[in-house]
Amino acid sequence: MAEKLVKKVDIKNRRASFEYFFIDEYTAGIALTGTEIKSIRQGKVNFQDAYCLFMDGELYVRSLHIAPYTEGTHYNHDPMRDRKLLITKREIKKLTEGIKDQGLTIIPVRMFTSERGLVKLHIALAKGKKLYDKRDTIKERDIKRETDRINY
Repeated sequence: MAEKLVKKVDIKNRRASFEYFFIDEYTAGIALTGTEIKSIRQGKVNFQDAYCLFMDGELYVRSLHIAPYTEGTHYNHDPMRDRKLLITKREIKKLTEGIKDQGLTIIPVRMFTSERGLVKLHIALAKGKKLYDKRDTIKERDIKRETDRINY
């Protein structure tokens, strides 16, 4: 029996905010096949090590793992294929200018479905954190957790 498909999808890359500072954020459409959509609605997406890159003036997301659909036949998709992101030329120009700076990259932050049922990918122009920045993030998170416990 097939697993239940969820109408609303909201999958977050929780590690991204720990590893990177977000400089600028964009929402992009993503070109998918039918079995990829069904797998996403089951929530079988892994953002680990995913990043965006430019090929022939277009933006693609690489290493975004979408598990093969369990009910798919020989038409099932390749889980690690490069997927084209659908954004405007103005946004592409901003991102190409931003990525020229040393140490900046484009990473996927969140995958969700719009009101119309289309899958969107929230991407961010990001700068990697140093070890001491990560320690500060851990400290802030622990302080917030303690104050929430006290206020509860």
